[in-house]
Amino acid sequence: MAFDSILLQQEDGIATVTLNRPQALNSLNRQIIEDIRAALRQTSADNSVRALIITGAGRGFCAGADLIDNGFGGDGVARSRGQGILHSMEIGYNPLVRDLSQYPKPIVTAVNGVAAGGGVGLALSGDIVLAGKSAYFVQVFGPRLGLVPDMGCTWYLPMLLGRARSRALALLGDRLPAEKAAEWGLIWQAVDDDGLQQEARNLAQRLAAGPTQAFARIKELLDAAPRNTLDEQLELERRVQGVLGEQQDFIEGVTAFIQKREPKFKGE
Repeated sequence: MAFDSILLQQEDGIATVTLNRPQALNSLNRQIIEDIRAALRQTSADNSVRALIITGAGRGFCAGADLIDNGFGGDGVARSRGQGILHSMEIGYNPLVRDLSQYPKPIVTAVNGVAAGGGVGLALSGDIVLAGKSAYFVQVFGPRLGLVPDMGCTWYLPMLLGRARSRALALLGDRLPAEKAAEWGLIWQAVDDDGLQQEARNLAQRLAAGPTQAFARIKELLDAAPRNTLDEQLELERRVQGVLGEQQDFIEGVTAFIQKREPKFKGE
């Protein structure tokens, strides 16, 4: 399938989605959102794909929403500015975040350069987030635009950083350099710029070789934990373990452990 605003490559069980609007710092308009969502559907249904990388072309990862022409108008419906924002979030930005959160395979995001506004939410949608050491994260919504953070930023930031840091970043709009983001626990690791893509691929290769069914359930359980009591989470763990214990990957894992070798998981 050909895409207008992204590049999609598949090799050795790894799919790589590259945001490809470098002239606009890969800002998000309707076309690129639709392309990303289509790529997520395609790779989710493809059993040969076992891990996903998301990165950006050019000198930036994603500058957030395209404020010049987001492509969500033109349907003949007259809307105020606020109604236009509601419409674009309802049919574009929010469905993208939900698709990413529900993607059943591990996602590695490789942040090159700036991640601003909604680009921060896009970056943090990865299960493992890497950034080049020259990259930075910045919340422009409030101090620059008079809006609230979106694309999940008001969920990700407090969960990952706590009250003090998340509020200061959102209210001040200061840049958070990649190395400090890693130190604070916002991302997994900051790496040398010229090694970013290779490190992302190394991680994706490790994930692609793993038990993909178990990985999907790990993601589900970790997402459910903040909503559950300890007892509810223990029961959820119990039920999921019962399901996974019937699968071939568990048998392979136990057999490999006994035989003192690396397991060869097939995702079944």
